[in-house]
Amino acid sequence: MQSHGDDRGLKASPSGGDEHRREHRKRTLKQARVVLSDSTAMDCSLRDISENGARVVFGGAVSLPEEFRLYNVSDKIIVPVRLKWQRGLEAGVEFLGPPEPHTDF
Repeated sequence: MQSHGDDRGLKASPSGGDEHRREHRKRTLKQARVVLSDSTAMDCSLRDISENGARVVFGGAVSLPEEFRLYNVSDKIIVPVRLKWQRGLEAGVEFLGPPEPHTDF
């Protein structure tokens, strides 16, 4: 796991989940997509969300870049994110900006 300066309370635990954070994550189950800089999209599920980040789960192995966009299919919004941790099929991301309406993915 790389350190990216301000962790905003998102600390990984040895068990693979994030347990030390300033804000509570709300459990959810929403369809989402990771959108890369070349507009390639990968399906995933949005499992937990907070004011500053989220946990996503993939159906198969993926290699994620340090920064990308996360599209929430249900709410039709997209937000820039930074990868905080990745273990197996799960990844934790930090939101880098406000969500914006989007319908193209």
